[in-house]
Amino acid sequence: MGQADSNTKNALFTTEDVDVKLDAPTFMSGAIDFDELSRSLVGLEGKLDKNPKTAVIILAGGSGDRFGREGGKQLVEIAGKPVLTWSAESFDAVGDVGLIVIVCPEDRKEEYLKRAIDPFPFVTPIAVAPSGPTRQESAFSGLECVPDEFEFVALHDGARPLVTPQLIEHTIAMVKGNFDADGAVVAHPAIDTLKVVENGVIAGTPDRNVFWNAQTPQVFRTGIYRRAHAAALSDGFVGTDDSSLIERLGGRVLVVEGPRDNLKLTVPEDYELLEAAVYKMYGKK
Repeated sequence: MGQADSNTKNALFTTEDVDVKLDAPTFMSGAIDFDELSRSLVGLEGKLDKNPKTAVIILAGGSGDRFGREGGKQLVEIAGKPVLTWSAESFDAVGDVGLIVIVCPEDRKEEYLKRAIDPFPFVTPIAVAPSGPTRQESAFSGLECVPDEFEFVALHDGARPLVTPQLIEHTIAMVKGNFDADGAVVAHPAIDTLKVVENGVIAGTPDRNVFWNAQTPQVFRTGIYRRAHAAALSDGFVGTDDSSLIERLGGRVLVVEGPRDNLKLTVPEDYELLEAAVYKMYGKK
């Protein structure tokens, strides 16, 4: 456990030359000039510390049914690069990340590498693991590729292309700096009024101040995360996110307030929201 199998090892690679990279995407709109906006983006540079302690598992195994596009959303191009590439590049720019594991459908492994990884100058070693029928099984598959030398593991949705290296670094630092913490989750406070509904009728209005919308990345101590997966498998428990596996064992997971524009591309409407966020951040006046 914790060692990459032979197929995964064959997918592992590094590159020596680092070119300037784009920091965030743009989205399709008749009002935006693709080429002009691409030229205005800030570059990212890959980094790799001498003794990195964190591995990241990027979950890119979803079918994309809700997105309504054949082939899913991970390879949808934004400003000339797939959504998955944007996510991976942000982790590549964090020196403490020493391994990136891409979890994707096994029959599309070569396609993912050819379109989202191979054309770009990553400096962080990259491995590929087969996705499973559920998110939890996909995360476990990725975890199997993480060697025991990595003390921390981060989980990230491949369809969250606007995550920044600064947010990643801060979340990792929160876990490292709190010895009694088992992990940290990026989230933002709920801003809408919440209703409890039973059979189509409102049954209550809870205090929204105690509710947060969970995002990724989520960072955990690797040993604890492995034990949480083992316990979930033994008990037949299926959580809605990675943190829930540790929470059920009484683990202490911190929250890191993240920006609301750390959006996940799930349905077509999200495309327009991401477009607006990127244009605001990087569009020329």
